[in-house]
Amino acid sequence: MEKKKGTILLFPFMAQGHIIPFLALAFGLEQKGYNIILVNTPLNIKKLKSSLTPNASISLVEIPFNSSELGLPPNTENTDSLPYKLWLHFITISSYLEPSFRKLLFDLVKGHDYEKPLCIISDMFFGWSANVAHELGLFHVIFSGASGFGLACFYSLWLNLPHKKTRNFAFTMPDFPEAGNIDVSQLSQSLLAADSTDPYTNFNRENFLNFLNSDGILFNTVEELDRLGLTYFRRKLGLPVWAIGPVLRPVTVSDKGKDSPEKCIKWLDQKEAKSVLYISFGSQNTISESQMMELAKALVDASGINFIWVVRPPLGFDINMEFRAEEWLPERFLQCISEDQNKGILVSKWAPQVEILAHKSVGAFLTHCGWSSVLESLGNGVPLLGWPISAEQFYNANLLEQDLGVCVEVTRGGNSEVKYEDVLEKIELIMGENDKGKEIRRQACEIKEILGNAIIDDEEADHQGSSVKAMEEFLNAAFSTK
Repeated sequence: MEKKKGTILLFPFMAQGHIIPFLALAFGLEQKGYNIILVNTPLNIKKLKSSLTPNASISLVEIPFNSSELGLPPNTENTDSLPYKLWLHFITISSYLEPSFRKLLFDLVKGHDYEKPLCIISDMFFGWSANVAHELGLFHVIFSGASGFGLACFYSLWLNLPHKKTRNFAFTMPDFPEAGNIDVSQLSQSLLAADSTDPYTNFNRENFLNFLNSDGILFNTVEELDRLGLTYFRRKLGLPVWAIGPVLRPVTVSDKGKDSPEKCIKWLDQKEAKSVLYISFGSQNTISESQMMELAKALVDASGINFIWVVRPPLGFDINMEFRAEEWLPERFLQCISEDQNKGILVSKWAPQVEILAHKSVGAFLTHCGWSSVLESLGNGVPLLGWPISAEQFYNANLLEQDLGVCVEVTRGGNSEVKYEDVLEKIELIMGENDKGKEIRRQACEIKEILGNAIIDDEEADHQGSSVKAMEEFLNAAFSTK
């Protein structure tokens, strides 16, 4: 049996949008011959155990987290079931994991149960973990599932709060002027409300300054597409920055709801090539009731365009309740998804996104512009309709539309006013036989090729993609400090 090269410990933040890229990274490192320890809170570990394949050799290790002692509902260990206001509190109290994490690392270093880790890879929300790792002489990097450009804008905005220093609706960031103008409409509610008395503002400032204590940053992105944002961090932090993407979720790992993958794929098989619009706002976002109405009307009127729409209750309702289509969607929409018309299907909360985006019938993806979703779409040459809702999603949309030419932005935010005529126009633009739509689709196919080339590792042809080289550089850096 081949001896393992060493142990790498991964520590994602407690949200599906963070855990899934970390899990994909864990599988990739495992295939390279490393022992993997993935650390999280008990309920997340339990969920991971049920979704891992039987032959996976990833060690799952729990650290305690008592949510009810920290102002959260009992057994709250993941953002997915939380309303937005509690997300922010959940993020700010994540540093309460520090003593348990320190004890775990101490036990590992002393050789209890596992060998001393070669490297700690922690989440971007766990900046404090760099100091803990260094106390014990361990190499530490941050892994960001966000794009370089998106996180660079987010990072700069939180550290500088430039919108607080101007009355203009558009402004530049003092340490990132090359990113161009940011509009007030691209700021989340938490950024608009930021001030020195706000716990979330203070958390972000302290957390981002802690990046300086790490030994480097890994990004789930590709150097050729995202150089501007990656360059910002190299300049700002003076640390190595490695673009190792696309790191994509394993198809075998999912959180299946009532709607099986087979139902979606069987339905797609009946549709013409490139005729289906896939719609999903990610694992924890939703839009307002009025926005749902306008989107539904546009889908009804989009000629020759079918759709799969992953739905959750609108803003203001319990995110975990059943979706009430008769109440939240117009009657003629319900008719168009009936068996007679069969123009679209609604899927509750979870859909087999990887498989859907790989299907030949899918022509475009209406997305919140979360970076994992973007990579899954562009990895299949599927262009995007952008509907960013929070955090760095607004700046991902900028990169995708203005720099990469693979996206058309529909609107911004989960509560903004949107008219069905505008949504309809943009759906037909990106999926129709017009010059701009054709150019966007051609560009998406080019990006697919760039993403594929980045992860080529062909020893016979002596060719390595940029992301493969970056991964080797990172691992060599970790070994050099052993």
